Amino acid sequence: MKIRPGGPADAPAVLKMFDDAVAWLVAHGRSGQWGDKPWSSNPERVEFVQKTAAEDGFWIAEIDGNPAGTLCVAEEPTRYITPADERELYVRLLLTAREYAGHRVGSTLLDHARDIARERGIDLVRVDCYAGGDGSLIRYYTRNGFTPTERFHVGDWPGQLFEQRLGGTA
Repeated sequence: MKIRPGGPADAPAVLKMFDDAVAWLVAHGRSGQWGDKPWSSNPERVEFVQKTAAEDGFWIAEIDGNPAGTLCVAEEPTRYITPADERELYVRLLLTAREYAGHRVGSTLLDHARDIARERGIDLVRVDCYAGGDGSLIRYYTRNGFTPTERFHVGDWPGQLFEQRLGGTA
């Protein structure tokens, strides 16, 4: 697996990842996370992906030259999360292409985020996820070393905030 900086040209591949994820979620009765319509059919979501792909902290994981996942990190959280009282690295987006599920793409990208934080001298890494459904995303982030800190809601969308201390980097 290779991780490279992403850019605007990667937006179509990321939209496909979202569309495939939504189709998989719907097929498994989990439409609460991102709804039941393809992201590519929603202009606001297309714009979100295009803006994210243009950010400095946008990364693409590739397997055999194919986009396998994406990560976007920043030193401030998404708009619905209160910033920490210290410097942090926030995982704003983590997504694995469905065809690479089970290949540790997400875990490898989270390791990359931790490496970025260490390089910058940041001790705190935070991320949030969908807290509804069967709780599989909460279990995923816990397995990957994150500690649940607080629950929140964005409208009727339930979320879980996590943090991880890297220890001694700040």
